[in-house]
Amino acid sequence: MPTATSALEVVDGEVRELIRRRGLDPFVDPAPVRVLVRDVVADYAERSLASALPPIGDPDSVVRDVLDRVAGYGPLQRYLDDPEIEEIWVNEPGRVFVARRGRSELTTTILGAGELADLVERMLRTSGRRIDMSTPFVDAMLPDGSRLHVVIPDITRRHMAVNIRKFVLQAHSLDELVALGTLPPQAARFLEAAVAAGLNILIAGGTQAGKTTLLNCLCAAIPARERVITCEEVFELRVPLPDVVALQTRQPNLEGAGEIPLRRLVKEALRMRPSRLVVGEVRQEECLDLLIALNSGLPGMCTLHANSAREAVVKMCTLPLLAGENIGHAFVVPTVAASVDLVVHVGIDPDGRRRVREIVAVPGRAEDGVIELADVFTSRDGRLVRASGYPPHPERFAAHGFDLSALLDGGRWAS
Repeated sequence: MPTATSALEVVDGEVRELIRRRGLDPFVDPAPVRVLVRDVVADYAERSLASALPPIGDPDSVVRDVLDRVAGYGPLQRYLDDPEIEEIWVNEPGRVFVARRGRSELTTTILGAGELADLVERMLRTSGRRIDMSTPFVDAMLPDGSRLHVVIPDITRRHMAVNIRKFVLQAHSLDELVALGTLPPQAARFLEAAVAAGLNILIAGGTQAGKTTLLNCLCAAIPARERVITCEEVFELRVPLPDVVALQTRQPNLEGAGEIPLRRLVKEALRMRPSRLVVGEVRQEECLDLLIALNSGLPGMCTLHANSAREAVVKMCTLPLLAGENIGHAFVVPTVAASVDLVVHVGIDPDGRRRVREIVAVPGRAEDGVIELADVFTSRDGRLVRASGYPPHPERFAAHGFDLSALLDGGRWAS
């Protein structure tokens, strides 16, 4: 029996044929394609009234489905359009998951044979990146800013694994994070002052804990006169300042040449007259280059995967060792102690809410390979409260007009 689905297939075929004839590219110039789809659906609805064509049902629904197919990412497009969904991942064609407000759920979407591979090819088309047997992993950015990660067999067992992490920036400033309940006003005022005073800040936490969102909000507190250079694997940071240069890594080409790793970006950024350096995420030996930059007096911020502020400091002491055998703890530990000023740890509650769990100061002292830390804010009964510690460099706060004691005692600005 004819169904709306069969009508959808007919309209889809007609639209694709017209796109081919007119030489349109749905991703480069989507506006004419939208007009074309609406015209084809209207024409089909009129023809179906006086012919044996399958009835079209809801024309608006057909327009949306066809646009998803030819100018979007098929059955996954509705999840990309849903503002509540933060991440989409596909373990196999019949198992598509989404994360909504920090909690995962299995959807009813089932992709057809070969459909997932076609969607991945379409997603990579505008990124300039590729995936094949020689490069079975790929990190890329979709046109809307979402981050795509794909792994193919035989690295995976049978099916390609696809993750799409949407850039859902729920907050653009520390004040907005306060409104969301991520941290209290007193901690927000202190972090604003710490950024303005040029302290080096490390943001630690697990996957999807809100590290990048917090880093973006801290970047919004950077004084407008500063020149900021950002270094990332793929563009995720949004720095609302007039003088910003954003850099991202590059994969090797088909000949295996032309790769630009994050470590190279950090080195190049130092030649670009930065007032402040921001690294999206430190994972490997680029940590050494970042430490050297921070130790030279250049203020900076970065994120790092870690389960606590203390573990983040330990990791900062370990990652530089990947840079070479001539790098040892005797150099790294005192350098971390002298270079990192604050560690902010963020986590995600069981209900999906992101919270700042602790703000820890690094006074600059190390003994027997252990870096001294001081709790500035700590979690107590599920709330972030003032602890007894103080950050280093109180003179920098004073130079920028902040009364540090007043900030930490009650969040008041210096007069």
